[in-house]
Amino acid sequence: MKITAVTAKKISVPLKKPFTISLGTITSSETVFLKLDTDSGITGYGEGCGIGFVTGETSDTVLGAIKLFETFLLGRDPRAIEHIHCDMDKTLVGNGSAKAAVDIALHDLSAKAAGLPLYAYLGGESGRIETDMTVGINAPEVMASEAARRVSEGYREIKIKAGSDPDKDILAISLIRGAAPHVHLKVDANQGWTVSDALRVMREYEKYGVEAVEQPVPSWDIAGLAEVRSRSNIPVMADESCFLPHDALCLARLRAADIFNIKLMKCGGLYRANQICTIAEAAGLRCMLGCMMESRLAIAAAAAFVAARPNVIYADLDSFHEFDDTSVISGAFEYEAPFLTLSETPGLGVEVDM
Repeated sequence: MKITAVTAKKISVPLKKPFTISLGTITSSETVFLKLDTDSGITGYGEGCGIGFVTGETSDTVLGAIKLFETFLLGRDPRAIEHIHCDMDKTLVGNGSAKAAVDIALHDLSAKAAGLPLYAYLGGESGRIETDMTVGINAPEVMASEAARRVSEGYREIKIKAGSDPDKDILAISLIRGAAPHVHLKVDANQGWTVSDALRVMREYEKYGVEAVEQPVPSWDIAGLAEVRSRSNIPVMADESCFLPHDALCLARLRAADIFNIKLMKCGGLYRANQICTIAEAAGLRCMLGCMMESRLAIAAAAAFVAARPNVIYADLDSFHEFDDTSVISGAFEYEAPFLTLSETPGLGVEVDM
């Protein structure tokens, strides 16, 4: 099986409503779909969705990177995933979303060639996983109301965005816990606090049963992250501090995190995600699979990874829920909150109009 054609297309999908985190507000998702055709008649699909203030990418840079990768993708066996990753890394540093688009398409092709749904190809026994739902930054009363609504829809785990104002962050959690007394809560500060603010806020969070706090301090402040972890009773999750396997190794060595948030768009796809998860497992740490603003195509790939790796204890794969309906993509999974049930069709089971 050899790759015969590489086609990439930019798609813009509006959100149902603006979504705010400490780093900025998102009103639409501009993503790139990738199609790899082969001489065996099998087609593989991938997605690259960069966010400038997280990965440093835009849809145009993703398209440009894929154009560079095309020169060595044509004529290659798509099952040579590690070798292709080596060539991508030799060509461009970073550019995780572009690499993820290629990686997901390669895995889609490989699973189709094996006649297996992607989750089974990766080693999973069941294609049914549970995701949380994220509540963006808003007035604390509005956040509490939204959390209660999500619980009424069936969600058992809620992730709360924070980091813009420590006092409002504490108030929001107190109101959310009152409105949703039994839900599992995680908080994501998106680098928004100082070490002292993080410790103050997290002491208050203990009263409300917060189970993990994600990226409390700036991504570059690994020493600060380690200090927060050593002085807090709440597990600390690294997100923006953990892009690649060597980041995971550094964090584990410095005991700076309890959990790694793996995102395919940060690390470059399933191949690197597997490396990060293995490092975490060897260090006695756990993982979450997160997302940014991907469509159901990349969400299906991440969900397949969750199904395959027992060391992934959380799934934060809710971005597709925020999109307005689009006719460009369908399939991949069925969704009934809070569960995603992956397709049993070989590969991703996704249909893309390209």
